[in-house]
Amino acid sequence: MEHKVEIELSGRKITLATGKMAKQANGAVVVSCGDTMVLVTAVATKTAKEGQDFFPLTVNYQEKAYAGGKIPGGFFKREGRPSDNETLTCRLIDRPIRPLFPESFLNDTQIMATVISADKDNDPAILSMIGASAALMVSDIPFQGPIAGIKVGRVDGQFVANPTAEQLEKSDLEIVVAASKDAVIMVEGGAAVVSEEAMLEAIFFGHAAVQSTLAAQEELQKKAGVPKREVIPPTVDEAFKAKVHQLAYAKMKEAVRIKSKGERHNRIGAISSEVSEALLGEADGRGKEIKGFLGDFEYELVREHILKDGERIDGRDTKTIRPINTEVSLLPRAHGSALFTRGETQALVAATLGTSIDEQRIDSLYGESRKRFLLHYNFPPFSVGETSFRLAPGRREIGHGMLAERALARVLPKHEDFPYTIRIVSDTLESNGSSSMATVCGGSLSMMDAGVPIKAPVAGIAMGLIKEGDAVAILSDILGDEDHLGDMDFKVAGTAEGVTALQMDIKIAGVSKEIMKKALAQAREGRLHILGKMAETMTAARAELSPFAPRITTIFVKTDKIRDVIGSGGKNIRGITEATGVTIDIEDTGRINIASTDKDACEKAIKMIRDLTAEAEEGKLYMGTVKKVMEFGAFVEIFPGTDGLVHISELDTERVKNVTDVLNEGDKVLVKCIGIDKQGKIKLSRKEAIGATLPGN
Repeated sequence: MEHKVEIELSGRKITLATGKMAKQANGAVVVSCGDTMVLVTAVATKTAKEGQDFFPLTVNYQEKAYAGGKIPGGFFKREGRPSDNETLTCRLIDRPIRPLFPESFLNDTQIMATVISADKDNDPAILSMIGASAALMVSDIPFQGPIAGIKVGRVDGQFVANPTAEQLEKSDLEIVVAASKDAVIMVEGGAAVVSEEAMLEAIFFGHAAVQSTLAAQEELQKKAGVPKREVIPPTVDEAFKAKVHQLAYAKMKEAVRIKSKGERHNRIGAISSEVSEALLGEADGRGKEIKGFLGDFEYELVREHILKDGERIDGRDTKTIRPINTEVSLLPRAHGSALFTRGETQALVAATLGTSIDEQRIDSLYGESRKRFLLHYNFPPFSVGETSFRLAPGRREIGHGMLAERALARVLPKHEDFPYTIRIVSDTLESNGSSSMATVCGGSLSMMDAGVPIKAPVAGIAMGLIKEGDAVAILSDILGDEDHLGDMDFKVAGTAEGVTALQMDIKIAGVSKEIMKKALAQAREGRLHILGKMAETMTAARAELSPFAPRITTIFVKTDKIRDVIGSGGKNIRGITEATGVTIDIEDTGRINIASTDKDACEKAIKMIRDLTAEAEEGKLYMGTVKKVMEFGAFVEIFPGTDGLVHISELDTERVKNVTDVLNEGDKVLVKCIGIDKQGKIKLSRKEAIGATLPGN
């Protein structure tokens, strides 16, 4: 039996339905808004795998081509590997729901969101976030929800819930908020350099707006939900834990104060071995258990030291930023490069300038689009002293790269002012705390080094939170261990004037608006400090591009002359590129971008285009070539492909009996334009050009 609930949000109806599709899943919900429909299913195995010590949650989001009335491109004509957008949406679904499963629930669990119909105004990603929570709510899978997602924009100073594509074009911010009844759980998005206050208001506008969606899920659960599975917490051998505590606690207290990440981890590993040796046979086969106890001790000791003593793992107070070192132009052949080091985190970032040929073509549900700014983030295993099998970037790399790309995109120059395709590649060389924010800083420096006239430098900082009851500590520039042991990961990027990107994940029930306000203010202090350190190396873009970067010269022609530049079957444009080696991009507006690293080649191509599009002017002199001789006169080419007639009466001051007495095919001759008729035919005169000279000769 099908059950439905409906709500209205921003004047649009959202429907949640269950009981009709995918009935063998533990939970299945179809979420609809306008002509967009997403089927979301939730399935969990009956039992956990033996020895499982983590929660194996998998989230898949897939866009079916038929949803947009399309057939996939390529040879295979079926959906292939997930696009970056699909991967990013998987992360949007995963991050808010993952903390809401019981700690002792370790069964394999899979959420699958499938876009089965798509219009251009209603975002299937937002509907998928709602559907994932709703499918879990109606299932027997233990889930401490509901949660809901919403997109927030701001148009003309007014916040808009789930803005349309048209509204987003006018919006100065675009964030996705995931929230429960009582708290904001996740935030992801960017803005056009807006204040921290505006961003905070946008977040809590989103929190208020999702309340009706949360209520709808609870109503659907009452109509169609089934009892939840019982989750039995694992038993803890308190006697064994006490023995481990006696042997390790004091040592762990010293270990967590070791400032170097590598030395600290080595010491904790050594303590684990020492405990196992001290307990002899009693510890056989209980290595994971001992490791778990040590993790509990570390969690307790680090948090206690921060809250009571105000001192962090590496000896800093809550606001101090680790030492920063920046360097640019260290890669001779890259168009721009930077090495950004903050503590034990280091990013090597390179900027490359390309032409329209280098734009990324994206084939999505909504048609083909092009992307001129690309940021690719890499996190090789050596950056954390590990090994792993690597084929392609993972979800984390794609997500971190998009966060950094979003942070920098808002300060790029307009394409008409700087018509380059820009690619930034960030390779994390060391990691101990927010390599994505190091990428933002390095990306900003590398673009300035490449001569990209960005509006302002951008820096990023990762903030953390430790909260026990009423005791709260907000941490600036968190370490990797502080991220793992803390209650919030809050990344903020922006200029000195405001925020350009934000990402927040909260691991506890929630934080107050006041705490978030304080965290944003502290993040601003840290960001300004980092921008100051970056300014010691560079404050603005270089005036000149790298000698290895293409030079793009822009010229304009009349739109009706575009066909003359292209030529029949592309003959003319092909001839220019073959003769000069330049890259030419022609826009429908008549704008032509000519790119080359060779200045002379670029100038030659410009002249060839000018010749193809030149128009005769009455009264002007031209040096032409005789192309054809007739009884009544000669046709003289004054531009490539453009000729005019010199009538026999206009050949000389004296009467001419035969044209060939004066001109023959192939002769160079100075002529004057004496008229252009309504059909565009050009009348030339050699007689009126006698004795004259071309300007500049």
